[in-house]
This record gives sequence, structure tokens and C-alpha cells, in this order.
Amino acid sequence: MANVLFKLRQQSSAKPQPIYLVYWFGSKERIFYPTGLKINPKYWNDAKMRVRDVIVATDKDVINSRLNELQSVTETHIIELKARGKNLSKEILRKFLDDYTNNVSDDSEKTFHGFVSVFLEENKTRTNPNGKLISYKVIREHERTYQLIKDFEDKRNKGIRLNFEDITFDFHADFTNYLQSLNLSVNTIAHKFQTLKTWLNEATERNINTNNQYKNKRFKVVLEENEDVYLSDDELMQVYNFNDMSDSLIRVRDLFLIGAYTGLRFSDFTSITADNIKDGKLHIEQQKTGKPVTIPLHPIVIDIWKKYDANLPKVISNQKFNEYIKDVCRLAGINSNEQKGITKGGKRVKQTYKKYELVSSHTARRSFATNLYLDGVSTLTIMQITGHKTESAFMKYIKVSREQHADLLQTHWAKTGSLLSVVNE
Repeated sequence: MANVLFKLRQQSSAKPQPIYLVYWFGSKERIFYPTGLKINPKYWNDAKMRVRDVIVATDKDVINSRLNELQSVTETHIIELKARGKNLSKEILRKFLDDYTNNVSDDSEKTFHGFVSVFLEENKTRTNPNGKLISYKVIREHERTYQLIKDFEDKRNKGIRLNFEDITFDFHADFTNYLQSLNLSVNTIAHKFQTLKTWLNEATERNINTNNQYKNKRFKVVLEENEDVYLSDDELMQVYNFNDMSDSLIRVRDLFLIGAYTGLRFSDFTSITADNIKDGKLHIEQQKTGKPVTIPLHPIVIDIWKKYDANLPKVISNQKFNEYIKDVCRLAGINSNEQKGITKGGKRVKQTYKKYELVSSHTARRSFATNLYLDGVSTLTIMQITGHKTESAFMKYIKVSREQHADLLQTHWAKTGSLLSVVNE
């Protein structure tokens, strides 16, 4: 029997919620289709997937009758397709439901809001190109972007809901101005537009959206380079040699150093096991990209590994780690003044920080790449270890000043004898 379900968009809401028809294709893929019906969640029986038999739910008979009808015709259609040996897919079932319901309500997947709502629900089981579920951070970014768009409609668009044809150059300018009014940075605004373009690309692929203004270069996404910090070799040794702190901070310090001498992301350097280590090298598949990398073990990594009996220090959440590593660096004296520029609210501002305030888990990976680059290790070799696919992406990690670049060139000339030959002449 075809297993057709009915679910509310938000079970915990106090406001009437759309009812969706849900059908699973295997264990990971499903369709989440708007029925065009709404009900207050307090009148909804989630176990029976129908409106409760209460007097105050005046539309219960009409809604339940419609749900019974939709379940019956959908299950019959699915059974008939399978009986004829036909393939069943999301597209085929969606086309059948579109034709049967002629659903063009505001919550229909054919509208912008209906589509995005379905997209956000599908995020719960969506996988990346490596076949892994997309991260919580990606899901959260999509949800935040959608909330900002709804806020924009309420505050700048007279409450009028957007549809695909409204995503124009004028919208780009108006939405940018709204986000700037919230004092958001250039890069934060860029991430919102990148997320919006992800939705529009998917809607276009599904033949739901036909407005392609978002593909024009005028519908631009502007990013500015982050002025992130790295810890030099001397500063890393300063942190390594400082022990006058609590055991919990020492464990955070040791985890950070493992990251700084392997170049791995937080998700990777906190998941190392003895199985990853062989012949003095670390062999691990990166969680984000699925790319395998091989990294020689630095003496400090070996020292820490032995210290914890061939294991990692106790791992904590990335959020807590980022909080505690600042305490570690503050206590270790990583307190030089650092200026950081950022464009917020459409204005470029500079602010001075103590260096320890800017240190995070990702500083470890950035320090690894930058220190090797300054030591003259080839970009290709470092990229093989960090797992970067392109040099342009890799160079974003390299935090080298103009003065340091000049010193690198001067050192190169000295090594090749170029300076000596000119002096001798």
C-alpha cells in the first residue's frame, strides 16, 4: 500500500498552518506537496493526520474529506503506476498532483514562497555532491535568509509577498538597501544573495521559475576579502610552551595545535583516530569535500598524541572551542594590536582588536598554510595537504603582508645569488 502522509508546516505554531501531502521515495528522498488547506495546529491530530473532531474546528469535515480524497487518488495513482511497471519519481508525482489539484494558491510550490518552504523542508534530507547530508550551518543559513526576505516584505514591501517574477534588478537594490539598514556586513549580504540564487537555480531546473534576471551580471554578489589573522611559528611555540592554565584549556590548546600542524578543518582534526595514523603519516578523508589527504606528523602532533595515550584530547563543540581558544591565547600573551576593516551598513569601518580576540578554530588551518608558504614550501605541496582544488581558493588562506612578500623575494634573490652578483660587479 502506498504510504501517503499529511503533515503541518509547523506543528508548534499558534497560527493556522498549511497542510502538506508527504510521500517518501525510499529512505532519503520525499515529496512535500502543498494541499492548499490550512488548520490551526491545536485542532490537528498528528497521529491520525486529520483535523480533530471538535466543534470549534468548523471546517473539519470539508478539510478531512479533501484529505481523504487526495490520499485515495494519490495512492491509487502510485499503485497503478507500479502495476504497469512504470518508474515513480518526485517529478511524476508532482505533475500528477499539479494536474489533479490545479493548486496555484500562495503556498503552491509553483510560487516563490511555496517553493522555498518545500526546499527548506527537503534540506533535512538533502545531500551534498559527496553523498553526505548537508550541514546544520547550511540549513541555518537558508532559514535565516528566508526569514530576512519575509521581514523585508513586511517592512519594505507593504506586506506584499514576492513571487518569482518579482526577483528583479529593482528587488536586488531594495533588498540590498534593507540588509544594509540592518548593519550587516558586505559578506553577510553576499551570502544571502548566494542562498537566494541557490533557490532560484533549483526552481529553474524544476521548470517552476522562468525569470532569469538573477543570472545577469547586474544581479551581482559582492564579496570582500576577510582580514583574518594567523599565528606565526613563534606564536604557536609560545602557545605550546604556556601551561599556566586549567586542564580544560590545555586540552583546547592541544586540539588547536593539532589543527595548526595538520592544516585540517575543525570537523576533521577533532575526528582523528589511531586508524588514521600509519608509518608516521596521517591519512584522512576530509568530511567537507570527501577528498583523501596524507599529512606527515609534526613532532608537536606526535607529542600531543602520545600525551593522551594515542588518542585526542576531549573534543567539545566548535562554538565552545572558539570561545575557549581565545582564553588560551590571551593567557599565553597573544595580545598584539590588530586592525580589521569591514564594510557594514554600506560603510567601510576599521576597528582595533587584541589578536587573541580574532583567533578561532579556523585560525589553526590558516596558520598551517601561511607558515609553510612563508617557509618557501611550494603552493602545490601545501594544497595537496589542505585539499584545496584551486590556487585562487587556497590563496585566500594565505595571510601575508606586503612587507613579508618583499622579504620573501629578497630571500629568494639571496639564495639564488642574484644580489651577490650585482654587488660584485
